[in-house]
Amino acid sequence: MRGEKSSIDHSASSSPSCFAHFCSSALRTKTLSPQSETSVRVISGNGLVRRLGLFDLILIGIGASIGAGIFVVTGTVAHDAGPGVTISFILAGASCVLNALCYAELASRFPAVVGGAYLYTYTAFNELTAFLVFAQLMLDYHIGAASIARSLASYVVAVLELFPIFKGNIPSWIGHGSEEFLGALSINVLAPILLLLLTIVLCWGVGESSALNLVMTTTKVIIVIFVVIVGAFKIDVSNWSPFAPNGFKAILTGATVVFFAYVGFDAVANSAEESKRPQRDLPLGIMGSLLSCAALYIGVCLVITGMVPYHSLGEEAPLAEAFTSKGLKYVSILISIGAVAGLTTTLLVGLYVQSRLYLGLGRDGLLPSIFAKVHPTRHTPIHSQIWVGIVACILAGLFNVHVLSHILSVGSLTGYSVVSACVVTLRWKDKTSSQVSRGWISNWREGVLCLVIIACCGFTAGAIYRFDASLFFLIVPVVIAIFATAALYRRQVYTDPPGFSCPWVPIVPAVCIFFNIFLFAQLHFEAWVRFLVLGIISIGIYAFYGQYHADPGYAVSE
Repeated sequence: MRGEKSSIDHSASSSPSCFAHFCSSALRTKTLSPQSETSVRVISGNGLVRRLGLFDLILIGIGASIGAGIFVVTGTVAHDAGPGVTISFILAGASCVLNALCYAELASRFPAVVGGAYLYTYTAFNELTAFLVFAQLMLDYHIGAASIARSLASYVVAVLELFPIFKGNIPSWIGHGSEEFLGALSINVLAPILLLLLTIVLCWGVGESSALNLVMTTTKVIIVIFVVIVGAFKIDVSNWSPFAPNGFKAILTGATVVFFAYVGFDAVANSAEESKRPQRDLPLGIMGSLLSCAALYIGVCLVITGMVPYHSLGEEAPLAEAFTSKGLKYVSILISIGAVAGLTTTLLVGLYVQSRLYLGLGRDGLLPSIFAKVHPTRHTPIHSQIWVGIVACILAGLFNVHVLSHILSVGSLTGYSVVSACVVTLRWKDKTSSQVSRGWISNWREGVLCLVIIACCGFTAGAIYRFDASLFFLIVPVVIAIFATAALYRRQVYTDPPGFSCPWVPIVPAVCIFFNIFLFAQLHFEAWVRFLVLGIISIGIYAFYGQYHADPGYAVSE
């Protein structure tokens, strides 16, 4: 039964009772508690400290985003999408704006506790779904941190090689990565060292890590703006033709790759417990950082694809190589320095967010309680932070970044879709009475069924488009999704949430879900396999550990 915690005698339980316990546990939801309980945690030393203002939150969002997208992914995607990589960033950005509106509402609704998408799902749906969302998002963050760490190591080596003493004397396995062996393994020594240093800063305190983020984010934004201005005078418009050499499909596939470059707003939502005025600042921080990033991404894409033919862009350092080819060596040096600053902040914020998510699950009992421990004087989740650093070091030190990038965006796309669904379900008036059966199905289940239909239609439309089926077959799932959205609009009663309100509910969340899952269908086959395999493993972990240790009644504030 929802909201109830069952007790079970493990030694005498039978298979049916085990299954019943699993089902009742999986369907539990997280209830809300008074605001004062969060304050008690801070006073007693068990919570985080509120030190982040609006400007800090915007910088966290920009720090998490600007770096990977501009300095790493741009050249890789441009090889397939051509100058149309700009459209890839616009499409991914449009999807993220819709997601950001949903995140902004929920961040304003739950302004006092860490957890982000995991917390929202736990409150709106159930325990198992929340755990699955956490697992998919966390793997994206782990892979993203490893990918960025290797790129950062490569840029650090590039900067060091500007000095004659290092030129040509640094082995590839130090920073650029050794040659592959066994299909995907590639040794990189510098990446784990950089991860270790950032982990120490994050363990030291949120004030220190925020100051580092301020300096480096400001540096990289200034450099990006300088690059756009200087590069604009070197554009050859003939390089923009053909704009989409491999068709619109390559642009859509590119959008799924660069989608991860916008996930900075998710980092802002996970800063709830450390924000000074979360109910006001979180929505502003989310939207402000996302729109700032979108403008910078689009400007850089137009400049570098206009300066150099898309097929000549390098994959490791496209910006620096583009300016070097134009004889602007001093700009390429500046870009390399900016890349180091940019990737450092992206990595710093990524590690920060991961530790806060582990903290949330540790508090709720879905992970061992060691993850819930907060240092009494530093007020940081030190054990969670160290664990996150260890995982990132192993991935970055051993695996080829190109192989890892193929399975990115899975957790982001699915997690953001679930968050959009949370906006809809939490707006339904009198959730308890809506679950009472009126006919063959309750209003609540009918609404959830409509959301599932929209998601299935998004995936079907994406698969049809991907495999070049007839346009007629593409129109059918779109029409069905429209009818499902209309049913949500007409057959459910919605309330106004406290704080920021996402406009046009349920239409905006429905469009968001459809587009996210449409992009999900464009992912590589390996990403689909990763989604299924990780889902099965996560259910197994929950079945053997989470369901017996979870405590959904842990303090949450609204």
